[in-house]
Amino acid sequence: MLRKDQIYLGNPRLKKANVKIEYTEEQVKELARCSKDILYFCNKYMKIVNVDEGLINFNTFDFQDRIIKSVQGNRFTICKMPRQSGKTTVMTALILHFALFNESFNVAVLANKAATAREILHRIQLGFEYLPHWMQQGIVEWNKGNVELENGSKILAGATSSGSVRGGSFNLIYLDEFAFVPPHQQEEFFASTYPTISSGNTTRVMITSTPRGMNLFYKIWTDAVEHRSEYEAIEVHWSDVPGRDEAWKKQTIQNTSEEQFRVEFECEFLGSSNTLIHPTKLGELVFHEPLSKSDNMKVFKEPVPNHVYAICVDTSRGVGNDYSAFIVIDCSVLPYEVVATFRSNIIAPMIYPNIIYQAGKKYNNAYCLVEINDIGQQVADILHHDLEYEFIMTAQWRGRAGQIVNAGFGGGQQQMGVRTTKQLKRVGCSTLKTIIENDKLIINDFDILQELTAFSVKGNSFEAEEGYNDDLVMCLVLFAWLSNQEYFKELTDIDIRKNLYSKNEQAIEDDVLPFGFINDGTGGSVVENDEFGADTLLTHAEWDIDDTQGIF
Repeated sequence: MLRKDQIYLGNPRLKKANVKIEYTEEQVKELARCSKDILYFCNKYMKIVNVDEGLINFNTFDFQDRIIKSVQGNRFTICKMPRQSGKTTVMTALILHFALFNESFNVAVLANKAATAREILHRIQLGFEYLPHWMQQGIVEWNKGNVELENGSKILAGATSSGSVRGGSFNLIYLDEFAFVPPHQQEEFFASTYPTISSGNTTRVMITSTPRGMNLFYKIWTDAVEHRSEYEAIEVHWSDVPGRDEAWKKQTIQNTSEEQFRVEFECEFLGSSNTLIHPTKLGELVFHEPLSKSDNMKVFKEPVPNHVYAICVDTSRGVGNDYSAFIVIDCSVLPYEVVATFRSNIIAPMIYPNIIYQAGKKYNNAYCLVEINDIGQQVADILHHDLEYEFIMTAQWRGRAGQIVNAGFGGGQQQMGVRTTKQLKRVGCSTLKTIIENDKLIINDFDILQELTAFSVKGNSFEAEEGYNDDLVMCLVLFAWLSNQEYFKELTDIDIRKNLYSKNEQAIEDDVLPFGFINDGTGGSVVENDEFGADTLLTHAEWDIDDTQGIF
């Protein structure tokens, strides 16, 4: 037992710094064994709080043993785990062991919320408090956000952000529920943290999370599984947790939903159920590492002689919120393919046209479609007048038909670029859904895939969910709308509607056999999508004329 003058701030379970301990021979042996064997330490000395039983010994499960052994043998570990599987418990035990049995070992415990990180630190503190005094290090600092031991080890708790570990030197960085950190914070964190990680040869990174769509956690996981990175991937299935069987699964689904179970317990990388692209299809899409990458530009395929390319451009004000973005698509053959992308939230609109110009020249004088709702008009004007780029697509208003793309010789009032109206967005979204779900577009870019998983129903349209962006997706929407234009079909010699009809001709004929076909005489139709995601063929005459005037 410790004397009153030996305890830390009146807590009899904590030893303050610089207290001399007379160790028995048995205690010395135990310390030596615990320092080398984390599993032994966890099972014999670690205490945890169980919901039903209160304070109990931490008796590790088989999958927790597997995690501990993996972390010991790898610098970088990522764990995809279901809800309430004990991932936090095993990580707290690991962190406590590292801090206890290593000198000057600095740990950063980071979570999607600072309060969550502090709760993890509290669990570490609880485990420490119930260690025998002879095993404890003396306490130098002990509060809700920071622990310092007399061996020089420190544990910091905070939110996952770009500044959370900036300027620090850490031996271990633990990221809890990383999939739930907002996407821009994920990217900013790794951009700011990489120098910290790479500054030493022994720095460890542990990431645990339940999936939440196809964000950076998904990318790191996929890269690990496909051996494109140093991360060791550990997957825990819900059935690995003792007490969970088919009866438990059935009851859990009854109390929640099939989709929720797939995300939280099957750990599938599904986004919202209301996404433009069906979740099942999103799960099938793949991304590839670019051939080259410089700042904000990624190149997936170099230009092919005689191929026709299109550049679809979205413009922001460059103030750090929305992104200016464009995509380069090979339109010569089906499936269409995204061959290059650009995205930046800091580029000035005055400079942006020069980047578009260089990309257009590189890709065989690509045909350029600029969205001109806001300052996009300025971008189009600079491209045309200052840079004298000759391959900017123009459009003309044609009443109920809306905007029609042409080569600038259609007569009437012409505009350089197009405006994203309700009509254009509706047709573009519907067509994009169709070409992706029918495997007529190769996406390649992870950022596009991430945006698609959060591009969901909002009112009678589709928008990015809170915390996400949709700038690259809107470029795809522009392209999808463009692919229905007669001028585009003449340039590429591809009629996407006829191609899709040909592919599904038998199924369509079977569906309409009782009714037959009726020629309405309009000569054209577009695939339309209602607010519920249903595909409907509408003629131009059936469009709501008011929609042609509404600007998104």
